Amino acid sequence: MSETKNGVKLGKTLAIVLCAIIGVLANQSTTLQEAWFGRTVIGGPMLALLVSMIACNILPSVSKEFKEGTTFCSKQFLNWGIIATGGTLSFAAILGTGVKALPLIVFNILLSFAVALLMGKQLGVTENTSILVGGGTCICGGTAIATLSRIIKAKEEEIAFAMAAIFLFDTLAAFSYPYLMTALNFTPNQFAFVAGTAINDTSSVAGAQATYQGMIGDGTFQGALNVKLVRTTMLIFVALAWTFIMASRAKKNGETSQNDSMAAVVKKTFPMFILWFVVMAGLNTIGVFSDYGVSLLSKAGKYLFAAALAGVGFKIKFKDVFSKGLKPIALGGITWLCVAASSYAFAFLFAGYIG
Repeated sequence: MSETKNGVKLGKTLAIVLCAIIGVLANQSTTLQEAWFGRTVIGGPMLALLVSMIACNILPSVSKEFKEGTTFCSKQFLNWGIIATGGTLSFAAILGTGVKALPLIVFNILLSFAVALLMGKQLGVTENTSILVGGGTCICGGTAIATLSRIIKAKEEEIAFAMAAIFLFDTLAAFSYPYLMTALNFTPNQFAFVAGTAINDTSSVAGAQATYQGMIGDGTFQGALNVKLVRTTMLIFVALAWTFIMASRAKKNGETSQNDSMAAVVKKTFPMFILWFVVMAGLNTIGVFSDYGVSLLSKAGKYLFAAALAGVGFKIKFKDVFSKGLKPIALGGITWLCVAASSYAFAFLFAGYIG
């Protein structure tokens, strides 16, 4: 019996250690990417997902104990990463330099979820995948997908498909937007609005902004990241909204007692990591964390997300991606195009407001 328990413990521990190592190396690779290409081409979490997927498809099989370890990573590391990320956000950002972009950001959030849910139904994509694609497109790519996946209880393959859909079009936007907006004679503020609201991942926004800085000869320009910070902060409100939506569904579907009040249902279904996520954001808003502390939390969140997605990747087969993942990728493209069109139209029609 003891040998069996030791075997289970060893297999689970091996999986956790391996996912952690993949996560660390994937994140460290961004330093090499910046040295080679001048920007991050593929973020650490997405790279970790790809590496573990390749390993999963090369290995003949993995033990039940190893799978338990990867499940631990995909759930617990994800929760801890979300909590750490909360400490990098600030409610005060909404009142900062990116406040003028709030109307566009809110409109794009509503548009993204509407398009993703409606087109997802037409394409035969699961609702969970549609929600993840919508959230990833309108907020902040992988971070939003990771956060919402825990709230809506998404399957690991749904997370992987949404991540793939977001990554493809995010990369295209990051490379093309600086050149396209320069060709359109957009002002720096117009660029900030479009790049900050229509490029998903923060590292991709930073990369696009760095390219644009070189094109305009102004290395101090930070407009796109200022807008992106406000947009990322909206993840707090989106996460809370979906928490209440899922609680309402649970009550309606009889998953909780009909005698329970909505407050009681929310209390039962509310994910505790979201509470700590909001608490951490609140602490950062009042200045509890120093700039160095925020930097550490940001790095910790990225490492934890990468390790969590490594755990997800160990359960995804390439045949599933090609047989089930093409529709989510198409959905990601449609949603991305709609949000991009909205941002470009806003920047053009309200050029006087933007400046």
